[in-house]
Amino acid sequence: MRVAALYDIHGNLTALEAVLLEVCQADVDLVVVGGDVVPGPMARETLSCLQDLPMPVQFIHGNGEVAVLVEMTGATAPLWYRTVPEPAREIVRWQARQLQPEDARLFASWPKTLRVQIPGPGKVLFCHATPRDENEIFTRLTPEERLVPVFEGLDVSLVVCGHTHMQFDRTIGRVRVVNAGSVGMPFAQPPGADWLLLGPDVQLRHTAYDFTKAAEDIRGTSFPHVEDLAVRYVLGPPSEAETLELFARAELNHRSAAITEVASPATHSQPARA
Repeated sequence: MRVAALYDIHGNLTALEAVLLEVCQADVDLVVVGGDVVPGPMARETLSCLQDLPMPVQFIHGNGEVAVLVEMTGATAPLWYRTVPEPAREIVRWQARQLQPEDARLFASWPKTLRVQIPGPGKVLFCHATPRDENEIFTRLTPEERLVPVFEGLDVSLVVCGHTHMQFDRTIGRVRVVNAGSVGMPFAQPPGADWLLLGPDVQLRHTAYDFTKAAEDIRGTSFPHVEDLAVRYVLGPPSEAETLELFARAELNHRSAAITEVASPATHSQPARA
């Protein structure tokens, strides 16, 4: 059994289509979508693409879906969303207007975590950020002693996460923790689409695609802050070092508005000021 983990697509349809070509070539048996299909410029097309795949697909929700559901349904907002900067709320409200009631029901049906037995890795837990919180930030540099309480007692050998848009592979206590990175908006160079292939080993994958076409397609939408997304995060993403420095100030802060995917490209550069 082989599993592809696709996280943080954020409506970047061009990037997703390039990744799916490699997923099909890898003879994958299951695709796990690890949250934050939304918000993004081509979210509805991205959802349709994932739902039409010829292999089974299982979804978990991310902070993006949680935020969009708040705007679509009037659900009680989690504390972190109540303190999100206005540019980020603008993006979430825009996304909510693009979607239909059936999309809200779909997002509401997605679980927070998923467990899958995969030959090689063994028992695998998929979550968006951490097993306890879809908006919690940690990176490859977060001290292990701060993370052990988050990952102990899970009865799994591997946890797959995303949320920070940066791939890593590290051990926390007795658990291997791998970040799949972001398909649609990785915070690392060179530009591309990052994802994970599981079984029988664990492979951090990076897929090149037509960045110019993706930027043109994104510019053709009414997505807020579209030029920031098209230019900075598709054609010229920030470096890992820059992003690590910014995220260090928001590590494991449940109340932080320093979220990654829900925030607009403008607010991504200011996580500590929220």
